[in-house]
Amino acid sequence: MTEVKISTTMGDITIELDDEKAPIGAENFTHYAMDGFFNGTIFHRIIPNFMVQGGGMLPGMEEKSSGAAIENEADNGLKNDRGTLAYARTGDPHSATTQFFINLKDNDFLNHSGKNPQGWGYAVFGKVTKGMDIVDEMAKVETTARLGHQDVPREDIVITKAILLEA
Repeated sequence: MTEVKISTTMGDITIELDDEKAPIGAENFTHYAMDGFFNGTIFHRIIPNFMVQGGGMLPGMEEKSSGAAIENEADNGLKNDRGTLAYARTGDPHSATTQFFINLKDNDFLNHSGKNPQGWGYAVFGKVTKGMDIVDEMAKVETTARLGHQDVPREDIVITKAILLEA
């Protein structure tokens, strides 16, 4: 299991990537963390009692350019339960790149139910092992609509650094 520490302006969150059940997603996240991609990005979408999302936008809601999309692994048996990380995507099930979200509660409706447009779900690739209290604090911040986006924190929550922890 690969561990990553995500340092934010609100505190540190440690996550454990599931290299076994989500090899594509775990490797993708590891690659971007090692390249420093997440450094300086923000948590740009927060919906209380649902999820916090980050990993792809810079302050000012500027989208950061990323690499190719990855295959959706939502059929890996991992569930969108509280504290898990999953990839955000567009309507195309295989469009995830860098944006991820942390589930604030069990979100069963996001789980894989079939390889069809309605059933693909959102691929879980890790879980928070330390710092869920920080994530819960993020969920309490005031949000607004900004530059065509909804549920944006009024004050930026910046990922200052994401680093791999030594095993």
